[in-house]
Amino acid sequence: MSIRTSYAPGIPSWVDVMVPNRTEGKAFYGALFNWTFEDSVDPESGAVIYTNCFSNGHMVCGLMEMNPQMGAMPPVWGTYVATADADETAQRVTDAGGTVMMPPMDVMDVGRMAVFADPTGAVLGLWQAKTHMGAELVNEPYGFCWNELDTRDTAAASAFYEAVFGWKAEAMEGPMNYFELKLDGDTIGGMMPMPEGMPAAVPSFWLTYFAVEDCDATVARVSELGGGLAMGPMDIPAGRFAVVHDPAGATFAVMKLAETQ
Repeated sequence: MSIRTSYAPGIPSWVDVMVPNRTEGKAFYGALFNWTFEDSVDPESGAVIYTNCFSNGHMVCGLMEMNPQMGAMPPVWGTYVATADADETAQRVTDAGGTVMMPPMDVMDVGRMAVFADPTGAVLGLWQAKTHMGAELVNEPYGFCWNELDTRDTAAASAFYEAVFGWKAEAMEGPMNYFELKLDGDTIGGMMPMPEGMPAAVPSFWLTYFAVEDCDATVARVSELGGGLAMGPMDIPAGRFAVVHDPAGATFAVMKLAETQ
């Protein structure tokens, strides 16, 4: 079991989903992945402000209810990259041509975060850990196992992320136009051109993948629970995957990882 105790700067360390209704979000993901939940409560108002999700007692991701201040933002899964200094990294984002959408801010005593958009429009978060280092369970059912950038400009994205995080994009062999994102030689994610037929109104985006024990069975369960299928299931060298969405429309991918020798 892949239990993490820390994340080096530049590695995706956390994912969370923003949903219109917390209770409905818990019902869907709890039934799909057998997650349990722990709410964080504002000590002054008593309101639930965030929910941590657990698989077999290990923290895997977060869930947050959207509020009116978020406007017309759609339900979405977001990825956060570990950093030793959120303020310094946010400045590098600006220097490299990105847009800081949420300036660095402290989240109680758990960490310091920021949210930005890269020059191609894809949104990503920064996480400077304090008492909350990130996901404990990864690369195992039912934790996240991959983070992928779908972008309308791979060249611009490559230059930006190398300047901000030191990532280098390496083209993979084969018929697919796909890149591995590497940090110090280790693969930390993927990048590909936006799929053909994607509506022009859809900006570049990061897609979160969750490991599952059976891709096809999970896709069927998504439909039973009111979600839907966007693509797949299909086989690739890394395993068998599909892109799905929850009942509110938040998109994510599920993958049965290929057996490794």
